[in-house]
Amino acid sequence: MAKKLHYSQEQCLRTAGKLIQDTGMIRPHARIGIAVSGGVDSFVLLKVMQLRQRIMPFPFEIVALHLNAGFDPACHAPLSAWLEKENIPYHIEVTDHGILAHSEENRTKSPCFYCAFLRRKRLFELCGELNLSHLAFGHNADDVVSTFLLNLVQTGRIDGMSMCEPFFGGRLQVIRPLAMVEKQHILKAAKLWELPIFSNPCPSAGSTKRTDLLERLDTLCEGSQNGRRNVYQGIVRWQLQKHLLAAEDQIDLAPFIAEKQRESLRRKQEAREQAAGFGQAAKTE
Repeated sequence: MAKKLHYSQEQCLRTAGKLIQDTGMIRPHARIGIAVSGGVDSFVLLKVMQLRQRIMPFPFEIVALHLNAGFDPACHAPLSAWLEKENIPYHIEVTDHGILAHSEENRTKSPCFYCAFLRRKRLFELCGELNLSHLAFGHNADDVVSTFLLNLVQTGRIDGMSMCEPFFGGRLQVIRPLAMVEKQHILKAAKLWELPIFSNPCPSAGSTKRTDLLERLDTLCEGSQNGRRNVYQGIVRWQLQKHLLAAEDQIDLAPFIAEKQRESLRRKQEAREQAAGFGQAAKTE
């Protein structure tokens, strides 16, 4: 019997599933590359998408994509071992993105910006090489909120982080299935799933403007029981409205559900016939 999921695991799995359905971010037979850094967000996304493959009424494929930044060429070993054990297809390569971002080559941009640019460029290339239709990132509700605040403070724009966005004329869809899941649930779920999270050896890790803005938001909401939660829900729901599908544009799941039911009945019938065959053989002996 499958072990019952904890509330935080359910939040990750169900919230991602509802977002996928409401926005139509995944279509039948999609080939999804999952950008896995080795950190908690992307690792939980990988686990959630693995579980959703078993739940979704239509088939889709996942491929884990990991680009080692070059500081420690062997730090991704826990990820490789886990992917092999879980039988998940993957592509892993060691790059010099992080080293270049912190070198004299990068004189005008922050190391994080330049490294992310190089990583995104290579991920896009891999999607083309591997014939992937989707590229999934592990950004969560905290990232949606911090992006909104960053845009507002630094550029004066009211804009957030897209949950589903087409690139290259629609040939590739960038998706963020965890965009409505709060970080606290991701951290708890990762611990309960015993995911082998490995540390980021980047010298700039942990020192971002996004983190600073969220800490300031917490300070602003001190003394208000639901202040932080209200700000989060307001921004995330506003962002969601930009991606919701009209009823007529949603995928008709009935044929896929019917096929799943037929397949389930077929397997049960085969199991009964096999059991009956064993019983008859035992009587004969």
